[in-house]
Amino acid sequence: MTAATSPEARRRALFGTPELEPQARLLEAGALSVELIGGDLRNIRFHGIEVLRAISFLVRDKDWGTYAPVLHDLAIEEGEGRFAVGYRAECAGAGGEKLVYQGRIEGRPTGLVFEGEAVPEGDFLTNRCGFTVLHPIVALAGAEVEVEHVDGRRVPARLPDLIDPAQPFKDMRAITHTVAPGVRATCRLEGDTFEMEDQRNWSDASYKTYVRPLALPWPYVLPAGVPVRQRVTLDIVAEAAAAPTPRDDAPVVLTPGATRGRLPLFGLVIAPEEAAATRGAADELAHIAPQTLLFHIDPTAGHGPVELAAFAKLAAAQGGEAVLEYVVPCARPLDAELGDLAGQVAAAGLRLDAIAVSPSVDRRSTPPGSTWPPCPPLEEVYAAARRAFPALRLGGGMFSYFTELNRKRPPVALLDYVTHCTCPIVHDADDRAVMQTLEALPFILRSARALIGADTPYRIGPSTIGMRQNPYGARVMPNPERRRVPMAQIDPRQDGLFAAAFLVGTAARLAEAGVESFIGAALTGPFGLLGEGEPGRRRPVFHAARWLAAIGGAPAIALVSADPARVLALAGATQAGDRVMLAANLTPREQALALPFGGRAQLLDETSVLAGEGPRPVAVGTGALTLPPYAVLRVEG
Repeated sequence: MTAATSPEARRRALFGTPELEPQARLLEAGALSVELIGGDLRNIRFHGIEVLRAISFLVRDKDWGTYAPVLHDLAIEEGEGRFAVGYRAECAGAGGEKLVYQGRIEGRPTGLVFEGEAVPEGDFLTNRCGFTVLHPIVALAGAEVEVEHVDGRRVPARLPDLIDPAQPFKDMRAITHTVAPGVRATCRLEGDTFEMEDQRNWSDASYKTYVRPLALPWPYVLPAGVPVRQRVTLDIVAEAAAAPTPRDDAPVVLTPGATRGRLPLFGLVIAPEEAAATRGAADELAHIAPQTLLFHIDPTAGHGPVELAAFAKLAAAQGGEAVLEYVVPCARPLDAELGDLAGQVAAAGLRLDAIAVSPSVDRRSTPPGSTWPPCPPLEEVYAAARRAFPALRLGGGMFSYFTELNRKRPPVALLDYVTHCTCPIVHDADDRAVMQTLEALPFILRSARALIGADTPYRIGPSTIGMRQNPYGARVMPNPERRRVPMAQIDPRQDGLFAAAFLVGTAARLAEAGVESFIGAALTGPFGLLGEGEPGRRRPVFHAARWLAAIGGAPAIALVSADPARVLALAGATQAGDRVMLAANLTPREQALALPFGGRAQLLDETSVLAGEGPRPVAVGTGALTLPPYAVLRVEG
């Protein structure tokens, strides 16, 4: 085996890091199966059907960062239709804080029990300590459930279909749902009061039931020596045999439909600190040819005329749309702040086609039950922006996530378009969880349309794997070792083929909803298409971005994947009358793919990356082909 094809080199090509993800241990008790990963349970199934996505005992810091526990004394027993797990987990922070807890799990053919117990040695500051339970969304959105409350009441209810901005259920003790015809599952939670939030707000593909109501103060202190004991019990009652789950090794068929609407324009975000590096890579920027450049400016961070002048040079060199994303300080009269900005833009010679504005305080999350911070009404903010920039398209919404848009809904009639961002690592950062966020995007897009109307132009981004700003704490999480860390700005997968597949998967979901524009990366920096510290090195995602920019705005051809958890695709019509398709494998396994049409094709896969080259030509027809892990295929014909 050569160094270039070693397991470490292959992992680096796929994920941007040689680090292994925590390995899943499959445990089975009759028809019940679970995956044990780092002390938590994932992929909990009955006769192969997903019952719960996860049960986890989590400890979070004051910025909502999740501690990565180190497990000790792990013991696993299997046999005779049961399994049992025990361990001790240690959570340690950079400031010397430490919490140790014990985990115990017992599984049987009709359910399981998961117990957690933490006894702080000293006072421990946290935003949450205890169990979270994740229900999947694809088969359950809008489904009937029964909720048992802490006072013993049992109430029939429905899981939200459109995304709920608040908690759909509070004061919970148990929730029961139908897994399959004749099969029901009850999840009981003991040791504290639980409530549920709709995690699709953050693009998680789950409803999350969690400990300690958000209406209570946080962060809070766990007193030294006072135990925290909780238990989750899953009971499954099967009155009929569960239907077998479909095979996941059958070819994924892509079925084309009629031309409708246009594909999203593709753009890049330029932060002030990346303007000089972006100008230094002007040839690469021209090679991408994005339809949109989004320039971020924040006076509260000291940005002003110097940054606008740098943006002006970039806008002058590009033929595409130039948009300013402006954080409004709201510290002086609005007309004065926005009027000063207009003067600075003119003085810098910055050519603009649109401006999006958002009050500075709206970058901070205001959870349900919390007091909203002082802020001028959005009507006044938008009116002042319109007076300062009467010739530009005006955008509004949120510079953070759909969560915040859903909780503070803008006066859409005053805007030319609505915008927000997405980030797949707000709560979880493992590879499967990141790709599963693509399941949530259709719900976000449909819920947003319900808020803003079917005809309001709708833009998404910046949307990147790494988090550019944390609305829920004082900082993004530091990640000097470039690991898979929730809420981190630097994510190693931006360097790997994984990011290319995720970018194309995201664009495919947005194309389904008729999104006008998609900001999917930067040219340089942690969200960049070019490698950091290595001028000119093209990350694999560079090629995916170039392909998306080349078809951005083209007439869209509906393309339906038979299994969108494995492969997503989008297609458009060229001016010459050809069809161009991009398809991405969203999994770490080879996938058989049945194409709707053949033609000239290029493949971006680990072979390309390991060779240090770009996409390579391949021969394809209309039959099935094998798509390597996280590969992206382009077909024109």
